[in-house]
Amino acid sequence: MKNYTITVNGKSYEVSVEERGGASAPVTPVVSTPVAPVAKQAAPAASGSEGRVKVVAPMSGKILGIKVSLNQAVKKGEVVAVLEAMKMENDIVALEDGTIASINVNVGDSVETNQTLVTIN
Repeated sequence: MKNYTITVNGKSYEVSVEERGGASAPVTPVVSTPVAPVAKQAAPAASGSEGRVKVVAPMSGKILGIKVSLNQAVKKGEVVAVLEAMKMENDIVALEDGTIASINVNVGDSVETNQTLVTIN
């Protein structure tokens, strides 16, 4: 097992790579510190309960917790949900100040990458 430090967008991550016999054998990297970006999608409200800013899942996983309620005021960076992916808990945060317009998932739901979790007005 060889350990490397990889820098992505200015952030360093420790990675362990297992060596296997033979030149053509596949190499399986194991990331010990996963990247957890949060995508932002601004969209016009489709209905009265849909907000203009969508907070989406950055990766597939399972919702472990919803940390907000409808009509709750939130600040940029405040945790709105907790997503388990690859056995790691990832805090999903508000992308800007606003009010929670909709909560589109429940605790225990499996979600896909870019699925809308909550919307903010």
